[in-house]
Amino acid sequence: MSLRSLLTVSGLVCSGLASVLPKRATLDSWLSNEATVARTAILNNIGADGAWVSGADSGIVVASPSTDNPDYFYTWTRDSGLVIKTLVDLFRNGDSDLLATIEHYISAQAIVQGISNPSGDLSSGGLGEPKFNVDETAFTGSWGRPQRDGPALRATAMIDFGQWLIENGYTSVATDIVWPLVRNDLSYVAQYWNQTGYDLWEEVNGSSFFTIAVQHRALVEGSSFATSVGSSCSWCDSQAPEILCYLQSFWTGEYILANFDSSRSGKDANTLLGSIHTFDPEAGCDDTTFQPCSPRALANHKEVVDSFRSIYTINDGYTTSEAVAVGRYPEDSYYNGNPWFLCTLAAAEQLYDALYQWDKQGSLEVTDVSLDFFQALYSSAATGTYSSSSATYSSIVDAVKTFADGFVSIVESHAASNGSLSEQFGKSDGLELSARDLTWSYAALLTANNRRNSVVPASWGETSASSVIGSCAATSASGTYSSDL
Repeated sequence: MSLRSLLTVSGLVCSGLASVLPKRATLDSWLSNEATVARTAILNNIGADGAWVSGADSGIVVASPSTDNPDYFYTWTRDSGLVIKTLVDLFRNGDSDLLATIEHYISAQAIVQGISNPSGDLSSGGLGEPKFNVDETAFTGSWGRPQRDGPALRATAMIDFGQWLIENGYTSVATDIVWPLVRNDLSYVAQYWNQTGYDLWEEVNGSSFFTIAVQHRALVEGSSFATSVGSSCSWCDSQAPEILCYLQSFWTGEYILANFDSSRSGKDANTLLGSIHTFDPEAGCDDTTFQPCSPRALANHKEVVDSFRSIYTINDGYTTSEAVAVGRYPEDSYYNGNPWFLCTLAAAEQLYDALYQWDKQGSLEVTDVSLDFFQALYSSAATGTYSSSSATYSSIVDAVKTFADGFVSIVESHAASNGSLSEQFGKSDGLELSARDLTWSYAALLTANNRRNSVVPASWGETSASSVIGSCAATSASGTYSSDL
């Protein structure tokens, strides 16, 4: 029997899957090649051997080779943590050649943590300094500082590798080398989480959803890691519940508010990134942690994506059931405000995460909160719970997969012919803009591709840390800072 005959018999031709299959096969082929391009490009941007970053010290992740218009030839703690977490996950899935790069990064962070800078020194706030020169010296120019997501993201990356060390018999390395560095970052998070700072876009000084979400995750997995190395993290245990309690205040009832203390609408890809970077493959569709498949996160996905439909010319003509190019936030004026590769990929990745979670739990739920999201993709969607054995489940899942793939197809269409990804692409002509070969863009491609293939990271312990306490308190806790390495 031919594929089309089989599809006709099963009733799937009517759902449109037959026309989708060739598109998916083409996207499969591009992604297979692009993943190789992205991995190589990331390594090209890491010192000391990176082909594009001559002069960068060993283990230093450079944001971009671009040195002017814009000058991104620095290392950001946030970007570096996210990139190295991506490489650690690849390593844990069999890419053993990445081991030296990860080790060099950890060695470099032992130096970077101790650099006195405009935000302070190791024990007085310096870990919140956003960026450093690539020769591991302080950047002393004017900047939006502090940025409090970096220590949490760096801790998450190092914890992931530390857990691998323990699982493979290198507990002493995890205990003596990795844990002291992680402990510094966890101490910073517990001490400063309730103080304002600049958001991940380095523009708004306030409280950011992305920052708070990744801080909660870091303290939860940090406590578990501490136990694994025969230690403890009392400041993690006391502050994680308070952070989760505060995280609930970002929910507006319709979408996730990206930042407090901002004059903007608050619709922002910050929230998509917060959801995917706190995704736990063992979690359910929990609203409290805004898991990718949760009603809140899905409703927010629609609000954020829809906010870009009418402001970019390249999005003209697409229906609400089709993917569009996604930027940072609709009021953006940087480079005149354009779509970003990493934001468009984040929109896809959240949906791939959700597909994984639905498949794992064997059902999906449509609630009053998420109904608009589902109806945009499957017009007859109605509130209820649908078993994976049902026709409705199959139809919805297929529609979500097609929607997700649409975002990646947009990235494909605007990537350079050699696979190069910059920071942005033009909202009118789709041509690449701003910093060339942005390291974070490549990491976003790799994580989206992995989730599309149901390759997921290790659990961070969400299932034991998703219950919200009765009332929130504006607290902090003192941890331990150490520069003994």
